[in-house]
Amino acid sequence: AEKSSPPAGVRVFYTGHSFHMFVPPMVEQLVKEAGIQGHVLVGRQGIGGSKVIQHWDKADAENEAKKALVTGKVDVFTMAPHVMVPDPGITNFVELGLKHNSDMRFLLQASWYPFDVADPEKRIKDNAARDAIKIEDLQAAVDEWRTRLEAQADELNKLHGKRCVFIVPAGDAVVKLRAMIVAGKFPGITKQSELFRDPIGHGLGHVMALVAYCNFAAIYKTSPVGLEATERSINAEQHKILQEIAWETVSKYPYAGIAK
Repeated sequence: AEKSSPPAGVRVFYTGHSFHMFVPPMVEQLVKEAGIQGHVLVGRQGIGGSKVIQHWDKADAENEAKKALVTGKVDVFTMAPHVMVPDPGITNFVELGLKHNSDMRFLLQASWYPFDVADPEKRIKDNAARDAIKIEDLQAAVDEWRTRLEAQADELNKLHGKRCVFIVPAGDAVVKLRAMIVAGKFPGITKQSELFRDPIGHGLGHVMALVAYCNFAAIYKTSPVGLEATERSINAEQHKILQEIAWETVSKYPYAGIAK
């Protein structure tokens, strides 16, 4: 089959916390590999607090996110909300962005749950404890958080009379990866704890690449399969599986904007 031509480039501004801010350099690499022309990484990216409202509340003089939105020269604006959802910062950024570019898309990353589960009694105390965690408990925590995010997205899309707020289901993809590991189906990794560097859940190479593939898929509505994120800790066979998990998860999830 003929290789379809790459999508047209878009202007992207990223805001987010430490579960998201490794994404921009990896997506930049994927964009180059995909041969996408006209892609722009806008301004200095806004790493800030764990809640979107903390980015919003940053002093105007140094608020790179607001400055970028006011120019109207952003097509895709990413946010990675904390578990405290709904987050008024999302509402504020969407309103400001649309005022200056009515075609802007806002991507909310629904991440994996910090410390694995919502119940404070059951939160993991150290990374090794992840190996005993049940996949259904991980999924339940992700579902509950993502469902609240979906409600805020629905409300904003209704308020603005169109679909402008989308969700990147990164948490679901991470749970799928962990399920594969538990089932002994992911080559080279035998324990869930091998994916993370601390109890909170900061991801190592495999998680970072998987989440970058998810974001690339949502930004460009195109499959990352066949492209490779620069991450030396991952071999080609593993990259392919991560790309497939990402595309499968994002392309079938209606809120990501690909599936109807």
